[in-house]
Parts: sequence; structure tokens; C-alpha cells
Amino acid sequence: VVAMDAAGVLPGFRGVAVHDGWSPYWRYSKATHALCAAHLLRELEGITDQPGQGWAAELAEWFTIACGQATLARDRGADRLAPAVLAGLTDRYHRILATGHAANPPPPRPPGRRRRPRRSPAVRLLERLQVHRGEVLRFLEDLRVPPTNNLAERDIRMVKLQQKISGCWRTLDGAQAFLTVRSYVATARKHGVNPLAALRRLFEGDPWMPAPAPL
Repeated sequence: VVAMDAAGVLPGFRGVAVHDGWSPYWRYSKATHALCAAHLLRELEGITDQPGQGWAAELAEWFTIACGQATLARDRGADRLAPAVLAGLTDRYHRILATGHAANPPPPRPPGRRRRPRRSPAVRLLERLQVHRGEVLRFLEDLRVPPTNNLAERDIRMVKLQQKISGCWRTLDGAQAFLTVRSYVATARKHGVNPLAALRRLFEGDPWMPAPAPL
């Protein structure tokens, strides 16, 4: 949390933050949140093989269909899903969760104990999917929101690759320079600008800069 605050991005971020279920992300109330489908699929995969948890496989299939529908609509230039498609996907999502809750009833409290037994991973995931259903479904309700944060993870992959090759950076200045260049190149690519062209303009004294975000 200290590192995220020090980075200076999330404390003032007012866009849509797509992330996993790590609890510190919810501290940033200025942002609109969405849960990453790729992370949820990995959790579902770990639950699918457990006895009586067929709902997990059904929900994994639902994510595949839902992501496909969102991609298809975007490719067609639509800014939202057809109401019937959205309603059908949302209804099926809630029905799958209901099946999951029915398969995982609360265990009885053991005699002499004040607390119930520890919740299973399946129950904890079901509760998160229920409580944060709006964040799970956000990529369907707003097609500008990607279903996963894979793009952000790809952007930091070179950092991990550099660590694997060199072990570390020798100086803080060197690390900061590396990250500045990587950030500039990644931003240019997202705006459809050829990274080599952007770097050439930079060295020629005419740096490309993205247009300011609308307030």
C-alpha cells in the first residue's frame, strides 16, 4: 500500500481500475473498479475439480462467452451490448451464483464454539462474486472497459525480464531511466504511434505527447 501511494497513480486515479481481488485496491475510492476476468478464471480453475463444485466450470464457460460477446460488439463498432444479450448474460451469471451457494450451504457451528468453521475457497470466491457483481459485470455494461488487466501486466513484464537477466539495477537512476523509456514507448503504442517514430521525434527535439485526458 505504501508503495502504491508513493507511485502517485492510484491515489488520484479517476478512471476504471481493472484489478484482481487484492483488498488494498478497494481503498482508492476515486477510481471506478472492475474485477479482472483472467484472475477469476484462475481461481475458478482451482475450484472446478473439487467435488460438488460444477458451478465453477459453468461460470468459467460463462466468462468465455461473455468476453466473446463483448469483443464481437466492439469489433462491430458498438458502444454497448444489445439489451437482450446483456440481460441474458446477467441473468445467467446470477443463476450460476445461486447454484454455487446452494452447493455450499453454511456449515453448522460445532458445539461449544462461538465461530463457524473457516470458509472454503469456493465459499470465499462466491461471496466476492456476489458482493462485487457490479465490478465483475462492468466490462459488459461498458464496452470501453477491458475484461482483464492483461495489458497492464504485459507492460510490466519487461521489468521482470530485466530482473531475471541482470538480477537488479545497479543504481536507482538507472532503474528510473529504464522505466521512463518503457512507459513512454508503451503509451505511444497504445495511442497507435509507432514507438520508433516516437523515439526519433524525441531525439529530434519534437517529442510526441498524448492528448490530455478530458476532465
